[in-house]
Order: sequence, then C-alpha cells, then structure tokens
Amino acid sequence: MSTNFSLRLVVLPVIVLAAACRTAGVEPTPQAVEPAPQIIQPGAPGQASRTIGAAEATDLSKVQHTPADVQFMSGMIGHHQQAIEMVALIADRTSVPGMKLLGQRIQVSQEDEIKMMQEWLQKRGQPLPDPHAHHQHGATLMPGMLTQEEMAALAAATGAAFDRLFLQGMIKHHGGAVSMVRDLFASPGAAQESDIFAFASDVESDQRMEIDRMAAMLKELQK
Repeated sequence: MSTNFSLRLVVLPVIVLAAACRTAGVEPTPQAVEPAPQIIQPGAPGQASRTIGAAEATDLSKVQHTPADVQFMSGMIGHHQQAIEMVALIADRTSVPGMKLLGQRIQVSQEDEIKMMQEWLQKRGQPLPDPHAHHQHGATLMPGMLTQEEMAALAAATGAAFDRLFLQGMIKHHGGAVSMVRDLFASPGAAQESDIFAFASDVESDQRMEIDRMAAMLKELQK
C-alpha cells in the first residue's frame, strides 16, 4: 500500500468524525410557541365576561333557541307596537321640540326592531303574533304596557298635561321592557344564540338610557 493512499485512509475518518462532532455540538434554535388565542364569552348585562375553552366554545356554537326566547321575541313585538302608538300621539298634542325628537327616535328604533323580531321568528318556523293583539278585550299585557284606560287618558290630554302623561307612561313602558330582558336572562338556557343575546342586551342598555333621559325631561316639566 502506498504512503499517500494510507494517509488518505487515516485523514478521511478524522474529517468525518470532526464534522460529526461539530454537528452534535450545535443546539437547535428553539421555535417560538404562539400562545393559543383566548375565547371570550360576553356576560349578561351587569355581569363580567369570562374566558372559555375550545370545547366549550364548540358546544356554544350548537346552541338552539328555547321557548323562553320565542316568548320574549313574540311578546316584545306587541310591546314595541304600543310604544309606536304612543309616539303617534305626540305630533298633535305637544309643541315641545324635545318631545317630538324623542318620539322620532323611539319610532324609528321600535319599527326596525319589530321587523328584526318578525324575521327571527320566521327563520325558526315560529308563528308571528298579531302586533295589535293588546287591543283585544281581556288581552294579557306585557310588563309596563299601558292599559286601555291609560291610553285613552293619554290620547285625551294636550300640552303640558300630555307631555307629563307621555313621559310617565313611556318610563313605565321602558321599565317593562327591561324587566322582560331580566326574565329572559334568568331563564335556564335562554338567550344563548348570539343574535338574541345581542338584541336583548341592546334593549336593556338603550331603554335604560332613555329612561334616564325622560326622567330628566319630566323633572324639567315639573319645575
């Protein structure tokens, strides 16, 4: 065996061994681990939101409406309709710009919400209630709704007397809507669908703000 060939046999294992040592000595760069995204479930009005896991979120995505949801939407349609009827009396019975502006705001929001609630019921195969059923003799009124006698007194009033009766009646009316939302959220399994949860939450917050606004207006009238 030649000397050059012997040297090549010796050098080759040394090179391979050195390369292996260098490879073994290199530590892998740690990969940054992205934190799992948090899933936040909003709480009911007045309650804190909470973090839920993927499994619980999957269960929530399969929730169905309940009889309490249907009852709430059906009852709120007639409730809103009476508010529209009360607002319709404003034009001929007051000269206060603030009263007219309040009436316009209530009318627009209540009409839009009635359409939304009717569509919600239709999509779920539920019967649509008669929005004017509260006019029937012996009809059961939703919380806060005015009786036929109270509506007649409101229609007969004018000027400052009308303004006072309207504000008192609508504060009572809005308070009834807030209590309907409270009852809905207290019903087991109710208001789990995202759209009805959002709607009911909006009803409560909006009606509370308008109650405060009307209470301030009523206080000004009584000075």
